[in-house]
Amino acid sequence: MAKKDSKFPSVLAFEKKLVSSDGYLYGTTWEKRLEEVKPLGLCEKSVRGTISNRLSDKVLGDPMKISAEVEKPNLQTVDACALAPEHDTLKLTFTLKVLGGVETPSACNSEEFNKSYEEVAKNYIEQDGFRELAKRYAMNLANGRYLWRNRVGAEKIEVIVSAGGKKWTFNGFEFQLKSFDVENEEVSELAQLIADALCGKLPYLLVNVETFALVGKAQEVYPSEELILDKGKGAKSKILYAVNGVAAMHSQKIGNAIRTIDTWYPAFEEMDRPIAIEPYGAVTNLGKAFRTDKETEFYALFDQYATGEKLKIKEQEHYVMAVLIRGGVFGQSSKG
Repeated sequence: MAKKDSKFPSVLAFEKKLVSSDGYLYGTTWEKRLEEVKPLGLCEKSVRGTISNRLSDKVLGDPMKISAEVEKPNLQTVDACALAPEHDTLKLTFTLKVLGGVETPSACNSEEFNKSYEEVAKNYIEQDGFRELAKRYAMNLANGRYLWRNRVGAEKIEVIVSAGGKKWTFNGFEFQLKSFDVENEEVSELAQLIADALCGKLPYLLVNVETFALVGKAQEVYPSEELILDKGKGAKSKILYAVNGVAAMHSQKIGNAIRTIDTWYPAFEEMDRPIAIEPYGAVTNLGKAFRTDKETEFYALFDQYATGEKLKIKEQEHYVMAVLIRGGVFGQSSKG
């Protein structure tokens, strides 16, 4: 085993091992969901909204100014997506490719570090076999977490997963979003295949996912929203994602949901929710990082673990390996 003072590389990168496709949205009826589906497109709306933003103290002190402000037209052109009047069910489909080789960085300019890390990673594979991580990834496939806003208010959720010549059908509401402690034989079978691929026992695993959410006739559904970098005057204020005319969800958004397995961060009991695997535990919609001290952030743990030090608890090892499965560039800056 390498010593603690092994030289940490300035060039170090890992390719992601969970590779999601974009998700494609279709409309159907619950009764005929396995027979008839129709690709969902986007429509454009031009609306007159109301002024609802926080006003300045000067305006708030004058009723006449408030009236003048709220009377201003808030004209908007936005993209929208909804089921057809005869459809009550959303179908979301995507594929997930699971790859092995996490014990080998895609780039590393320190032979000493590379040998040390490889030994540590192989020990983890031999002892743990990615079983805990694979179980959590499988659970997030079964519970439909990747539906995001489309999951809220759904009456029923059915998830059909195919991989390795097998097929499983899950009721998405049978699995919690907050906990991964549930034991389920079918989830365990799927998790074992994912673990085998991560360990390199399989050359790869291609997982096909079809998810149906009963949301109600003609209801609005939610593809990914595009980031508008340069919003000109008169341009659309909301642009939704579509591929070849089919409403879609970004692969990054699906991947984020699948790796939302971190229940080991310090504030978990207070937050009562898992967060996505990230080096600093960043949750962008909360504007907060949950892993910021040397006891919990990725780089401090990785520096110890990869150079032969034993981490305090097994959960820290799971977290470090999950970040490496996520992939990224982790080299040490030469600027100090």
